Amino acid sequence: MIEIIPAIDLIDGKCVRLKYGDFDRKTIYSEEPLEVAKRFEAVGIKRLHLVDLDGARAGTPASLAILEKLAHGTDLQIDFGGGIKSEADLASVFESGAAIATVGSLAVKEPDLFLSWLEKYGGDRFMLGADQRDGKVAIDGWQTTTDLGVIDLVSRFIEKGVMRVFVTDIGRDGAMTGPSLRLYEDIISSIADIELVASGGVSSIQDIDELERIGCSGVIIGRAIYEGKIKLEDLSLYVG
Repeated sequence: MIEIIPAIDLIDGKCVRLKYGDFDRKTIYSEEPLEVAKRFEAVGIKRLHLVDLDGARAGTPASLAILEKLAHGTDLQIDFGGGIKSEADLASVFESGAAIATVGSLAVKEPDLFLSWLEKYGGDRFMLGADQRDGKVAIDGWQTTTDLGVIDLVSRFIEKGVMRVFVTDIGRDGAMTGPSLRLYEDIISSIADIELVASGGVSSIQDIDELERIGCSGVIIGRAIYEGKIKLEDLSLYVG
């Protein structure tokens, strides 16, 4: 069964969502991330995708206190990303309670460093984030578009031990226009045994079912939950 992974994106300690990855198109949904996380946990959800948007812009994690609060206040398995640029950053993220570190920009800019982390900590402690705009990988909090194709990036690190990958179509993120099914089908057909988590555009239970049908192992959902397009009680049907 597909894994449901709600997202909490943080700016100034508040739960927000951006539209198309644009920091100027921000909606604040809650000033209490722990209460939001507890609502997810109450319906049986086991996993949380926590994004430190301040850290992504600053180049170093900026929301570790909130990570620690959520890790201690719930039993959710938290994957945390945003601003992880050094081994000291990575250690602090794990020490603050993250089960999994999400790495995106660094894997593009410093692949050898990321490979050294995979060797030291193991592929199960990481999730590779491959965010794409018009077929090309975007980094630095989606502010820079590279010439690197998503499938090329993902293939490189799957071969080196990465076990989980999430791919966000920036053009659909926060827009609730439906997920990029063709993109995910292309990735799944191109890379054997990939655990692919879809992200961006999900707006209905039907979208979740379609992603499960094509072989996605998980789905990250944000705005659709916060705006009531997808009810938390409906998500309980996907929780084992």
